[in-house]
Amino acid sequence: MMYEGSCHCGNIAFEVEGTFDSGLDCNCSLCRRRGGLLAFVPAENLRLTTPRENLSTYTFNHHVIRHHFCANCGIAPYGEGTDPKGNRMAAINLRCLPAIDIEALTITKVDGRSF
Repeated sequence: MMYEGSCHCGNIAFEVEGTFDSGLDCNCSLCRRRGGLLAFVPAENLRLTTPRENLSTYTFNHHVIRHHFCANCGIAPYGEGTDPKGNRMAAINLRCLPAIDIEALTITKVDGRSF
C-alpha cells in the first residue's frame, strides 16, 4: 500500500510503499529522546516529493545511518542506511504517516544501544 508522510510543517514530504502492521520502539540514545516508531522498507520504496535539499541530516556512533530531520520543525520522518546484507534501506517513522493507526500496530521493543 502507498502512504504519504511528512514532517510537521511539510518541508519534508514523501511517499512510501509498504505494509505497516508493526513498528519498532528502539531504545538507542537518539530514538529514546525523539520518540520515533520505526518500520523498515527497501530504499527504492521511498520517494521524496519535496527537494532533497530540504533534509537536514544527523549521524552518530558508527555514522552508518543517516537520520534525516527538518531544520524548520525538528521532526525526523525517516533515516537511510543499509541492512546487514548491504541492501539500501529506509527507516520510516510511522508517527509521520497520518493514515497509520498507531494503536492498531504490534509494537516490538528493540535494544538499539548496541548499534
